[in-house]
Amino acid sequence: MNISIVAVGKLKEKYLKQGIDEYIKRLSSYANVQVVEVADEKAPDNMSEAEIEQVKIKEGERLLAKISADTYVIALAIEGSQWNSEKLAHELDQLATYGKSKVSFIIGGSVGLSDAVIKRSNAKLSFSKMTFPHQLMRLILTEQVYRAFRIINGHAYHK
Repeated sequence: MNISIVAVGKLKEKYLKQGIDEYIKRLSSYANVQVVEVADEKAPDNMSEAEIEQVKIKEGERLLAKISADTYVIALAIEGSQWNSEKLAHELDQLATYGKSKVSFIIGGSVGLSDAVIKRSNAKLSFSKMTFPHQLMRLILTEQVYRAFRIINGHAYHK
């Protein structure tokens, strides 16, 4: 399975990069995983709704340009469904079983995802009703994908 994490912004924090790299290394025996970054737009705190929408549109176009037509897309969105680790494992296993070998998880920038990205997604996933920094979500997501493959393959992993 080929999994990409397509995210807005460049990851700067060394400790997050190290954690993500560790999980990608662990995942290498299960799947080909890559992180794809797209440029973010400047988003000052005092933007109007119209300016926020423009940021979403521009970032959304960049995200969509990184996704091929045959890719199954899971958008990380606060309004999405909340899955437990076993459900994520089941979903990834089902995708692989039924020939969906390309999966992209999409992480938006600080103002969220555009309507076009949401419409393109096959599923919307929420990790919590809480808001997390989008950079930290990359690490959390990578760990959960690793956990899912451990579950799929019947290997022990902390509950």
